[in-house]
Amino acid sequence: MACFERQLARNLLPRDGAEDWSAEQVLRWGFERFGRDIAIASAFGAEGMVLIDLASKLRSGFRVFTLDTDFFFPETYALIEKVENRYGIQVERCRPNLSPAEQARAHGERLWSRDPDKCCRLRKVEPLRRKLSMLAAWVVAIRREQTQARAGISKIEWDAKFDMVKLNPLADWTHEQVWEYIQTHSVPYNPLHDRNYPSIGCTHCTRPVRTGDDPRAGRWAGFAKTECGLHTRDSSTERRYESA
Repeated sequence: MACFERQLARNLLPRDGAEDWSAEQVLRWGFERFGRDIAIASAFGAEGMVLIDLASKLRSGFRVFTLDTDFFFPETYALIEKVENRYGIQVERCRPNLSPAEQARAHGERLWSRDPDKCCRLRKVEPLRRKLSMLAAWVVAIRREQTQARAGISKIEWDAKFDMVKLNPLADWTHEQVWEYIQTHSVPYNPLHDRNYPSIGCTHCTRPVRTGDDPRAGRWAGFAKTECGLHTRDSSTERRYESA
């Protein structure tokens, strides 16, 4: 999408009151303003499934994309198929430029174990940047209580990192609200959540957590890293949280 079109989209941001909107109101605003130029980004965690279910009640044929790193758990791939069948959509899969074998040849074996920041950049951030270049706005399922990097998000904001509008409809939801919604509405979810995987990413960088652990402790275990770089606000912040 052309730069001037993105700047026009920025002018559509609500001036006030959006922080009091429900998740449904935020989604409805996005769908009405951007039509086919807005899409939900999902890794199909619990929050992502809530967001998809909410969207299905507002609009048919809504767009969902995922950053398929080639390293998802089998349970995640199975859930993607279930989502497509249940909601009648085709999940748009964004893949890295390099296959796992090509990445190993170019950057060495098991890059994720030596430089997870670089692996995330190659397999997530760069594919996301390419995908977002074709959109005016994107929707994500992050919540303020998840990490320090996410604590300051607004429900509707200008994403300076990707130069576009970003919607965070679940920004003020709690963990309990997410699971209450899933149970009340019989929303499908990744069975790994029942095996102590509160946050699910790639197979190499995700492990179950122990009782009392931070929910994100299972991501990039052994590294002081809590974000893959998709939701940090600028390059300096990204480095701070990706090396911390």
